[in-house]
Parts: sequence; structure tokens; C-alpha cells
Amino acid sequence: MNVFFEESGSFKAGSVLSKQGDAFQVELPGGRRAKVRAKDVLIEFDKPAAGELMERADAAAQQIDLDFLWECAPEEEFPFATLGAEYFGDAFGPIERAALVLRMHGAPVYFRRKGRGQYQRAPQEQLQMALASLERKRQQALVQSGYEAELKDGRLPDAFAGKVLGMLTKPDKNSIEYKALEAAAAQRGVSPARLMLDCGGIPSARALHEARFLSEYFPHGTGFAPVTPGALSEELPQAEVEAFSIDDVTTTEIDDAFSVEHLSDGRVRIGVHIAAPALGITRGDAVDAIARARLSTVYMPGDKITMLPDDVVDVFTLAEGGMRPALSLYSIVNRETQDIVATETRAELVFVKTNLRHNTLDEQVTEAALAAGTGDYPHKDDIAVLWPFAQALFEKRQVMRASYGLKREVQRNTDFNFYVEGEHVTITPRRRGSPLDLIVAELAILANSTWGALLHDHGVPGIYRSQRAFGAPTGPKRTRMQTTAAPHEGLGVAQYAWSTSPLRRYVDLVNQWQLLACVHHGVTAKLAAPFKPKDADLFAVVQGFDDTYTAYADHQRRMEYFWCLRWIKQEGRKQVVATVVKGDLVRLEEVPLLLHVPGLGVHARGTRVLLDVMSLDELTIEASVRLVHVLDAPSVTSGADVEEADDSEGAEEVIDAADESAESEAEAQAEADLDGADAGDAASAEGATPHGGEPDGDADGADGADAAGSNPHHATEPGR
Repeated sequence: MNVFFEESGSFKAGSVLSKQGDAFQVELPGGRRAKVRAKDVLIEFDKPAAGELMERADAAAQQIDLDFLWECAPEEEFPFATLGAEYFGDAFGPIERAALVLRMHGAPVYFRRKGRGQYQRAPQEQLQMALASLERKRQQALVQSGYEAELKDGRLPDAFAGKVLGMLTKPDKNSIEYKALEAAAAQRGVSPARLMLDCGGIPSARALHEARFLSEYFPHGTGFAPVTPGALSEELPQAEVEAFSIDDVTTTEIDDAFSVEHLSDGRVRIGVHIAAPALGITRGDAVDAIARARLSTVYMPGDKITMLPDDVVDVFTLAEGGMRPALSLYSIVNRETQDIVATETRAELVFVKTNLRHNTLDEQVTEAALAAGTGDYPHKDDIAVLWPFAQALFEKRQVMRASYGLKREVQRNTDFNFYVEGEHVTITPRRRGSPLDLIVAELAILANSTWGALLHDHGVPGIYRSQRAFGAPTGPKRTRMQTTAAPHEGLGVAQYAWSTSPLRRYVDLVNQWQLLACVHHGVTAKLAAPFKPKDADLFAVVQGFDDTYTAYADHQRRMEYFWCLRWIKQEGRKQVVATVVKGDLVRLEEVPLLLHVPGLGVHARGTRVLLDVMSLDELTIEASVRLVHVLDAPSVTSGADVEEADDSEGAEEVIDAADESAESEAEAQAEADLDGADAGDAASAEGATPHGGEPDGDADGADGADAAGSNPHHATEPGR
């Protein structure tokens, strides 16, 4: 005897070996034996054999017309045998019985299972809805199959037009387009992004990198809701100075300017004038909401996304030819010793006479020209006063660094500007450490340090950047943002509060509100300041800014790395010259790109090598190179040279900014070298993007990164 039975939701047939009570010992066609309860047996039969019955029942089941079978079925619950007799008539044997069970069990849309061998037909309305759904899915499967075929052939389906970037950044994984893309990519053995690039779904890898960033941080677009720039909150006195700024030719968000007044006693009053949007923006108003949502201007080669709307920037930027609201720091300086005798902070209107530009002045304002007094350029006499003062500020910081156990800052001589037009990039070197660079950097450090002290002395909380030794005094430096004053050992200052970029950084805007409270209210400032001591909202600003600023910097690094690879490809460079930084890490000489060279071997830092470019991948932003031969090695003749070589770079920090234990010399170099470096680092959304340093010189953006700013992984703020 044979039996047809149900086991674990499927149907099987086998030969009965024995029966004990209500259980059968059954041998299946494959030889496996199973114990089957009598209640699970649906059919008992002698012929045909179990294996043959299953084969013939499967074939017969496919011939059963489900629609006709449903018509024959009663509305109430029924055993399958009842319907079998109705459908098959007299020819209702074991094969037909098994075929009927298989057919009904495999069509839950038509028949609902109510127990072992028991079924009920689906109500007509539900059946029609289910059939319509099945037909819809069948049609979608056909469409998806067509999409897959086109994609595998390297063609972009028409339905994908305008959807590709969204599919790769915020995909709807239930859509047939995405399912087709994923399936086709898997069959071709590539990623969906690579397939879309090959099919022309995205114009370039650049578009994808930018779209991914925008979808995460600007999901509603980069435009601004209509806002009206706030009127100045007070009548401001007019300063009796003529200020000038120093920026790149394309800079529009001009945050800082300077002035020099000669006093009767032979001293000078040096003014650092910072744009004052805090005088027209109130905490909690519409413009503040925009700034707090963005937290910073985003920079990348060839583009930028501003923190504030253009209408607001136009009101407060220190553009030449008019009176501009500013928060001014005045320092009375003894010209003989370059010591600061007194300082004063004012909120006022400042006449900005000139916007000087690095592009036209860097070649004229050199150390030699300043020493000889030669050249003819605007504000020559003022710059001649600022230059020795900036040098003195630099030297005083070196003394403070030495007290913290740090070596003297060593500045690199070359930086790079990125100029992007369409998909073409031009990367040009720019000399760093020029007199104008140093002037802007040192005056910005002075303002940030002095104003940090002002907040502290008045008991008003602010947002500070601190850097201290972790562990031993000479151990690695740890950088953090906090709301209380603390030393920044890398810069060599007692405190450092970002305050000189309020048009481009929300932290600076917050600090400016707090500083204005000190200026206006004196000893009662902490009662009048927008943010009170231990204000939870201030801590939220710190945390939000730190995370967002890091993400913006990461995107900038990726895009700088991308454009370096594009430049190599664009220029057709099969070989490149590089300099060994440390271990197998090298820096290219023509573009600011760091690469690992497998099998480089042991070479002294500064060794020049020739490399073969094996492959470039703009989609994954990776490059593969190999050593051809060594060009020349550096000659180290003294211990001082060795010390300088060791201190000049921050290789580990460059490659792994997350390794905070390595944040010491590199950050100190970056902040001191780049702080205030508006002077040449600014570039517009239309073109130039310098690689190293922040435009206003608050180089904390380079925390833990390459001091010289030559690394595409270096967190910098190119132009404005």
C-alpha cells in the first residue's frame, strides 16, 4: 500500500512498510523513511508507485482550470474529495485526487485552506482584487525584465531619466526601477553606481559625490526661503579710521579688515574690524534659524553653499566704499617693542576704503620689498606697520609653544588653488607664508584670543577651541570645543574663541552676540547675553556644529581628492613625481595629493621618487601607483635639519584624522599658519578653491590634518 500525505507544509508520497496504531512507517522514493500520522494521510492507494504518482499528479495539476474549478466549488467549506467528484466525475482516481490537492494548495488566491484536506473558495470580490494584483505584478515583472535587459546591454531605459541620482542617494528599494538596477548590476558584477556611470545615467562621478552629500545634508535644496535682512539693532558711532581688507579676488563674504592710526606719542592704534551680522540678526529670528540649520558655509573646489542668504551677506560684508557695521578690536602698540599697551573693543560703523586682493599684491608685498621700502601699492604705509607687529605676535606665540614643550612652527612655502570650469580643473601652486598671509593670520589669532579673554573676564560663556596635552605634558594633543576658556597649546595662546568669521560660521555668530553683550553691558553682561552660563542650548550648538563642520570638511576633502585624480587623468600623466612623507606615504609635487605606495621600501623623508600611475577611479576616489625609481634623496647635515624635517609634516594625522593621539604639531602648524588666511585662501563658487587653510584664517578646521594644507584629506575652508 502507498500513501499520499502532508509533511511540513508540502505533499509527498511513499510506500507503507508497517502500521502501528495511528502511525505509518513510510519509505519515500528517495529511500528516506518517515513516520507519518494517520491524520496527515490524504490518500491511500495501491497503484501507481509513489514516485510515479507524484510525477503524474504534478503534470495533471497544471491542466486543471482554476477558474472552472472555482465555479464548481461550493461556497461553504468542503473536503477536497467532494470537489474532485464534481470536477472529474467518474475518472476520479488517486492521481486526480493528488493533482486536485496540489492545484488547490498552490492557488491560495482561489482556495483557502481550512484544515487537512479541507478548503473554501475565496469570495468573488476578493478573488477579482487578488487576480488584478497578480496581473499587475506580472506586468511589472515584465517591465522590470525589460529594464534589466537594457541595463545589461549598457543602455539607459527611458523611465530612468531624471531619477538616477535619487535612486543612488535615497533609493526606493521597492520600485521596479531600483530592483532592475540592482539585479542588472549584480549580473554584471559591478555596483549600481558604476552601472549608471557606464550607461550614462549620471554625467560624471562628480555629480554622484555631490548628490550624495546634498541628499544627506541639504535634502530640501540649497536655496533659501525669502527673508528680510534685519535692521541694525542700534545707532552706531562712526569710527574715524579707514579700513582695508586682504582677500582673494573672488571673495564675497569679507569678514575682516584692518586699520592703522598713528598716535601723537609715537605709538599706533591697530584695528581689527570684523563684520557684525549679530547687530542685525537676533537669536531665534528667521535668519538665525537659517544659520543654525546650516551652521557653516560649505566649501568645495568650484562651488560653495553659503550659511547666510546673499541679501544678508550683502548688508554686512565689509565691501569697499561704504560705512559697514563692525565689531572692532583696537590695540595700542609700542612701535619700539611691538608690545600691546592696551586694547579696546567697540561696536561701530567703519569706513572700508579698499578691498586688497592677493592676486595682485602677493608678488609686490614681499619680505625684501618691505625691508627696502620699495613698491607702490595701496595702504603701503599701513602694511609696513602691520608687518613687524605680526612678526612680533608670531614670535611671542613661539615662546608660549616652547613653554608647553612644543617645537617652533615650520611653515611650508607652497599651497594650491583649484579652479574648476565645468568638468575641467586647473590646480595652481601658491606661495604660503607671505607677509600678507602672516599679517592676516596673526591679527585673527590676536582677535580670537583677546575676545576669548574678554568673554571669560565678564563671566559670559562662549565657544572656545582648546588644545592640551593628553597624558604627559609633552604627549599628544587633544583638541576639543567647549564653553569655558582653556589654553590652546598648539597655537600658543591662553584661550581661543572663534569670532572672526560670523558670516560663514555659526559659532562665530554666537560668540559675537556674547561679545556685544560685554561691550554694551559691562559687568552685567552675563545677565544680558543671549546665552547664559550653563545654557543647555549653547551645549547643543557646540555639539551640532562640531558634527556638521566635520561632515562638511569630509566632503571637501573627498572633492579635493577627486579633483586631484581628475587633474592627473585630464593631463594624461602616466608618471608623477612625489616626495616621501613617511613610510610608504608620499606627496605629489604638482598637486596636493597624498598616496600610499605599496612596496615603496624604506626611504628618508623628503626623498623624491618617480611613480607609475596604474589606475584612477573617480567613482571610488582611489588611485593605484607603483615605484619606478628614486630620483634623489635629501641631504641632512645637522641635527637642526633633522628636527625641522620631523616637525614639518603631520603624515599620520593627514591620513587618519580620527587618530586624535596624533593631533599636536600638525594642528598647531595648521592653525598658526592658516589662521586668518583669508589672504589667499579665498575662492569663489565660480572658480578658485585654495587647498590649505581657512579663508579667514581660523585654521582650526585643520585639526589633526597636514600642517601645510597639501592633503586632500585635510579639513580646510577654501574661498568664499
